[in-house]
Amino acid sequence: MSNAGFIASRRRFLIGGALAAGGLLAPGLRNAVWAAGSDAPEKTQLRVGFIPLTDCAPLVMAALKGFDKKHGVSLQLSKEASWAAVRDKLTSGELDAAHALYGMIYGLHLGIAGPQRAMANLMTLNNNGQAITLSNQLKAQGVTDGVALQKRVAASEPGRYSFAHTFPTGTHAMWLYYWLASVGIDPFRQLRLLVVPPPQMVMNMKIGNMSGFCVGEPWNQRAISDNVGYTVVTSQQVWPDHPEKILATRARWVSENPHSARALTAAVLEAARWIDASDANRRETALAIAGRAYLNTKAETITGRMLGQYEDGLGRRWQDAHGLRFFHDGAVSYPWLSDGIWFLTQFQRWGLLKQQPDYLAVARAINRTDIYRQAASAAGNITVPQSEMRSSTLIDGRVWDGRDPAAWATGFAIKR
Repeated sequence: MSNAGFIASRRRFLIGGALAAGGLLAPGLRNAVWAAGSDAPEKTQLRVGFIPLTDCAPLVMAALKGFDKKHGVSLQLSKEASWAAVRDKLTSGELDAAHALYGMIYGLHLGIAGPQRAMANLMTLNNNGQAITLSNQLKAQGVTDGVALQKRVAASEPGRYSFAHTFPTGTHAMWLYYWLASVGIDPFRQLRLLVVPPPQMVMNMKIGNMSGFCVGEPWNQRAISDNVGYTVVTSQQVWPDHPEKILATRARWVSENPHSARALTAAVLEAARWIDASDANRRETALAIAGRAYLNTKAETITGRMLGQYEDGLGRRWQDAHGLRFFHDGAVSYPWLSDGIWFLTQFQRWGLLKQQPDYLAVARAINRTDIYRQAASAAGNITVPQSEMRSSTLIDGRVWDGRDPAAWATGFAIKR
């Protein structure tokens, strides 16, 4: 091909990538754009942020096991102190991609979680594996479930009890609000709400700054191990196999680096599949991420819940049927549109959005099913669902399937 021909071809490729990033091409045409050009990653050294939580594991193992090199990229992992730091570095371009809260990325795209940026979700990193912890002070007062908590809150002045989550539009805020409302507590009218970085949760509860929090592991188990609090409900009890963290980046980064985006996603997909392949792999993962460079905690604090072995700090132990999942035959990893739409309904429910969005259009713009399909093909032997929607039954018995989101958003008794 002549130099002029190459330049013209490259220009067509970049224009096609930009259109795909905006959701303006049908999935088949998006894939055709990719197939038309070279598949070499445009950028090979990728700076990827993470928060020290168990569910950063696919990123860590992608780097440690060499899945990144297999796909022609090198992950330079950057440990961050808070989700706000992840947000700021991701939007400024200091990070190429990040382990991120599902709802945080949707909030950024809409301009309600910081300066508006067009964002992209390349894949879901995990399902389940979060929890709501209550303080031992509440346990001493006989509060061991949601019913008892509701009675105590109802008998107290508004704001008497403080509850923390990790980011205003994040997953932990949504699980906390949903569960509280399901037991009859209005989080905005009856409680004092705090935003606290995950590694600071246990210490803040220990010194009496909060009565409860919602966060990822290992901090719920750590509260039990340190005799500070107990698990009142897991996130998978709120929504079995719920979406949690995602592999996030900016839409512009994808349009400028579509092959790097595919390579990064394929590498993390392979790591997720490897982790879920056996308990031995999960144990190895727990040992690896426990290190100082990652979670900096004891491996045994991570391993139990990584294997689905739960205790609640109240004397109950069980093997969780919906424990932390990273792959599950690809069902975890696929960026279901219905998952993204659910977060939009909760933003509407809790007054974070002032008007109903175009639910499906927003989800299609953010959740890059086109990149995911390419990555699944590159990783090999990964089944891609035929539908972009899935159905789930939540703790209050309501069935979510992505249809009629406006009615879902406005159909709750407790809302703002």
